[in-house]
Amino acid sequence: MLGAAAVTLTLWGASPMMTRIAVLSIDAVAVGTLRTVVAACLAVPLAVALRLPHPRSLRDWLLLLVSALGGFVLFPLLFSLGVRRTSASHAALILAVSPLFTGLIAAAVERRRPRSTWWIGAALAFLGEIALISFRAGVSTGDASLAGDLLTVAACIASAAGYVAGARLARRLTTWATTFWGIGLGGLILLPILPVVLGPAAWAGAGVLGWSAVGFLALGSTILGYVCWYWALQRGGIARIGATQFLQPVIALLLAVLVLGEPITAPLVLAALLVVAGVTLAQRS
Repeated sequence: MLGAAAVTLTLWGASPMMTRIAVLSIDAVAVGTLRTVVAACLAVPLAVALRLPHPRSLRDWLLLLVSALGGFVLFPLLFSLGVRRTSASHAALILAVSPLFTGLIAAAVERRRPRSTWWIGAALAFLGEIALISFRAGVSTGDASLAGDLLTVAACIASAAGYVAGARLARRLTTWATTFWGIGLGGLILLPILPVVLGPAAWAGAGVLGWSAVGFLALGSTILGYVCWYWALQRGGIARIGATQFLQPVIALLLAVLVLGEPITAPLVLAALLVVAGVTLAQRS
């Protein structure tokens, strides 16, 4: 179980780095579109082969639509656009706060008030985000712009809304069905714009590395990552396996530094400590 969880954390931790590699040689909108469309080409046949249940009521279809739009349409597009304008390190730490956005939206939808310790943890994590976005010592504006950071934040909010809708739908279907049909619907929504965004100019500078990064995001991060994660959760338990997710931003930061050569700055370290501590405290509460 821990091995499968480790595979997932490595795949998801590498996503900011691989997205950065992809968008440096391929148009960011094309990368975000391909990520979901290619994944859908595998997710839909898997859903049919496994005979996964599909929504039947209008309410369930609406939940699936919100889940698909948030997690598999808006997130990959906004995240690709954001990472094109910021660093993989910044993107990794912003992604780490996604569970808090999910918690806020879920609390609003379900009309419940989180515990005080959750708010303290959220405040610490968001303070880390403010430090990350406000101070850019050691990183050039072109590598980590304010616009890029804000686009990445918007991507996280979109994915959080999708997660909440997906979680509510999974109570009546299954997590597997919600995920694979959501990927399929997201691919169907993005398919009409694929010929427009994937013109010759979009991938003129792409090489083997750029296309490999797109393949990793579509099949590794989106499909294999979810399969391994859900298998680990089912076998090892949500509490035990879910706690390992706190390693994801650490893995992402290490990869950004070791592979992409991004600098480690004092604001980056401070932001990382605040974000990890805050998210950990909030999740435990």
